Amino acid sequence: MRVGVRFPPAMSVADVADEVARSERFGFDTAWIADSQLLWRDVWVAMGLAADRTERITLASAVTNVATRFPSVVASAVNTVADIAPGRVWLGLGTGDSSVKPLGLPPSTRAQLRAGIAEIRGLLDGETVAVNGREVHLQRPTGAVPVHLAASGPRTLRLAGEIADGVLTLAGVSPETLTRTVGAVAEGARAAGRAMPEVTVGAFCALSDDIERDARVLKPICLHMATIGAQDFLRLAGIELPPPPPVPDVYPDMVHAEDWEEAISHSSRYVTDEMAVRFARTFCLFGTAEEILHRAQQAVDAGATGFYLRHVGNYTLPSELITGFGEQVLPGLHALAPRVAA
Repeated sequence: MRVGVRFPPAMSVADVADEVARSERFGFDTAWIADSQLLWRDVWVAMGLAADRTERITLASAVTNVATRFPSVVASAVNTVADIAPGRVWLGLGTGDSSVKPLGLPPSTRAQLRAGIAEIRGLLDGETVAVNGREVHLQRPTGAVPVHLAASGPRTLRLAGEIADGVLTLAGVSPETLTRTVGAVAEGARAAGRAMPEVTVGAFCALSDDIERDARVLKPICLHMATIGAQDFLRLAGIELPPPPPVPDVYPDMVHAEDWEEAISHSSRYVTDEMAVRFARTFCLFGTAEEILHRAQQAVDAGATGFYLRHVGNYTLPSELITGFGEQVLPGLHALAPRVAA
């Protein structure tokens, strides 16, 4: 069971690399380093420095894209990091999200993702590929790098099953959601005649002895789900929340707010304390170590092969999560395995 942590590189990449190294000492398996050119320091510089300061941990982009970066640029960047840390680099790739939205650009289509991944893989494999009518190749490629596709909708999940080495789902640990997710990925894998990819489950996490007190920090995330039309998703937690009007005062958007307390204040007009608690108990790894391990086991039973742990915050490092989970939860997470029916 692979357990990873998300690192938003919002400060000195030296600090990010030091914290990645600390997570390695605790025994975490993967450092997922976020990518968004206006929000954070450059993902590839952060990954490169973290690669130089670590020995075992896998380094993954979380996630880059082929909309603001040409596939050839992505191939060169991940090739450079893989040269520093051979065998322990993953390419996390998605449609763009916070990289494209502030620029008014559309997210990548599935066709663009398929083509971009094919081009990146070809270049890393030392092949000559066609780009804009020209044949090109990458000098001194280090070889293939596993591609993990961030996906949530059924068609993108099927695409991940068809072409990716792994899928990163950010819909939380709800068994109902995960069952659908795993089913869609498996459908794509079967159609392509290939093995089931790894399924890494992303969830917001916090050790807490009082969820009713601490779940308020999840209100902006809950409101974001309502904003993007995920009402059926929220209903799994018993939350009825119609799409709210835009909240222009929160920059750059609700889920990436620079001022989280301000985001909580605005979202509290729509999201009640009870809703936040329901969201925490259904989709997140919030609670005591025992409660967290119980929910994590349910996720594993639904098909999860790994976890992507997220603290609430985009401009701080997950230091508290690393310490708390590293000491109290990580050994139990590593021991999880699918239950075998009697």
